Amino acid sequence: MAELRAFFSSHEDLTQVILYALVITSLWVAEVSLFGYSLKNKWKHTAVNSLFIFTALPIQLLLTTFIVLISSWANIHHWGLINFIPYHHNAWVYYITLFILLDLCEYVYHVIMHKVDTLWKFHLVHHSDLRVDVSTTIREHPGETCVRTCFLMLWTFLLGPAVGVLILRQTFQSISNVSAHTEFRLSPRANKIIGLLFITPNLHHVHHHYQLPYTDCNYGDVLSIWDRLFGTYTELDREETVFGIDTHMDEKVNGNFLNVIKVPFQKLERKENHSVVKKN
Repeated sequence: MAELRAFFSSHEDLTQVILYALVITSLWVAEVSLFGYSLKNKWKHTAVNSLFIFTALPIQLLLTTFIVLISSWANIHHWGLINFIPYHHNAWVYYITLFILLDLCEYVYHVIMHKVDTLWKFHLVHHSDLRVDVSTTIREHPGETCVRTCFLMLWTFLLGPAVGVLILRQTFQSISNVSAHTEFRLSPRANKIIGLLFITPNLHHVHHHYQLPYTDCNYGDVLSIWDRLFGTYTELDREETVFGIDTHMDEKVNGNFLNVIKVPFQKLERKENHSVVKKN
């Protein structure tokens, strides 16, 4: 058991890849079975998103090595915000505090990707999927993969989490991100209860609505408390939700991997829609 733990502690990147593969494959099969899709049509959509694995994975694996090195250095030198938290030597305080702080950092990262035009060009590739399902989770431009992982380096340097915390965090994050992009939705009552603390598929689907101001809502990664705290929380009925992004609704572009890869390097068009957001 100790050897297994040591292996995963030193291969945090591999751990995440294995977890992603197992969860995504299982949910993909479930979507096909329960929603009655033609396997051909389902695979056609999935095939485009799956190609992003081959561009993002090498970057992810390479840069994760630096995250582990930064984490190790921070812990050897007792560096990071966690060292100023009272009772941080207590395992419960240490893990829970860092988990919450890392989740807040991911919220900040997500907001930045939407608000800075240069970064939004890369992030909109993820939003350009006209049909959100579990495969949308891996629809990430390699440019964003690089930016996202560099931000995680920054958060690791500032907070000083141990590798074990990063593994725990990535485990919850992987499960949350994958489930949030599935076609499955919770009942209104279950969504109300679970959504008080966690991001649900219902809430994340709102974020994938094709128009503002909904695109700029529900930024949460695992926890929904940041959206509630910072005023970016909202809800939208399933019948009113239209996936995609209004500046890139051409299916011929969004359904072609090479065309999508080129999107960040094209002229950016911003559309504004200031309709009233329903808040609860």
